[in-house]
Amino acid sequence: MSLERFLNQAVSSWMNEEGPDSDIVLSSRIRLARNFEDYKFPTVFSHEEAKMIIVNMEDILSKTHVQKFGQMELLKIDEMQPLQKRVLVEKHLISPKLAEESPHGAVLLTENEEVSIMINEEDHIRIQCLFPGLQLSEALEAANEIDDWLESNIQFAFDEKHGYLTSCPTNVGTGLRASVMMHLPGLILTQQINRIIPAIHQLGLVVRGIYGEGSEALGNIFQISNQITLGKSEEDICRDLKGIVSQLISQERSAREALRKTSNIQLEDRVYRSLGVLTNSRIIETKEAARCLSDVRIGIDMGYIENMPKSILNELMILTQPGFLQQYAGGPLRPYERDIRRAALIRERLKMELQK
Repeated sequence: MSLERFLNQAVSSWMNEEGPDSDIVLSSRIRLARNFEDYKFPTVFSHEEAKMIIVNMEDILSKTHVQKFGQMELLKIDEMQPLQKRVLVEKHLISPKLAEESPHGAVLLTENEEVSIMINEEDHIRIQCLFPGLQLSEALEAANEIDDWLESNIQFAFDEKHGYLTSCPTNVGTGLRASVMMHLPGLILTQQINRIIPAIHQLGLVVRGIYGEGSEALGNIFQISNQITLGKSEEDICRDLKGIVSQLISQERSAREALRKTSNIQLEDRVYRSLGVLTNSRIIETKEAARCLSDVRIGIDMGYIENMPKSILNELMILTQPGFLQQYAGGPLRPYERDIRRAALIRERLKMELQK
């Protein structure tokens, strides 16, 4: 494996797989925050301490690994170009914070990109497991296996009363952040989302955009995650989140059915207009591309468009991001140039699929 392999493979293997309720739930993610007991936390540690954390992780990796997940590759942030880091963010393999604010950071990646372990982000270690569809329990089981492997080699910062100690107080306890990425165009088109989001917040969950905190809900894609980790078990957190997500799935399906009954021809027209834009545009911006891809995806899910896999939408949502476009171009592009390349890439990819 190499950095180039992770950059050149547009869609992680887990994104091409079908999972439970994958017409609405794109992915389930579990993230565990952990810290070494004998080192200062990343908010106050020195560059030398940051380097020692990576040396420790390299030593662990050289001696042992988790058989189930195979060999992992360690990639150092300070050895990457800005575009390379941006691509890994767009693939959800590292966070924007690790890419932009952690010069002595690193990431451990499995070959199928299902597991990534960020090093020296907000905490010394952040274990991330990504599964297709609604599979929170399965992702938690995988994260716990990685956690057990690391804990057999590392003494974590832990308090009997408070649990795992973390840089941010909101992560103290289990250190668990569970999230689900959902495609919710029905709730957008029926204008129900504005009343649903405040209700979700009142239940102790948070709703963010496609790339987490501070990002937009491009293509009608939202991340739903827990806010509280202290005083709840990992299983309780996942069960509560799954319960809310299951309700959202039901509401989204009801919204889609309502659109079919009351606005069927209008929805079908919207779907095919968006497909027309994607297959014919010569210039297209990120937001317009994401909106049209969302329309085409709901068209596939609702049977308006046949013989086109949903995975192509996952692929194009990643391929058309600014970092990927510039990576394939071999260097920086001006926004106008990116819009031209984005349109050409979408046209060519859809043409290949439609000709099958």
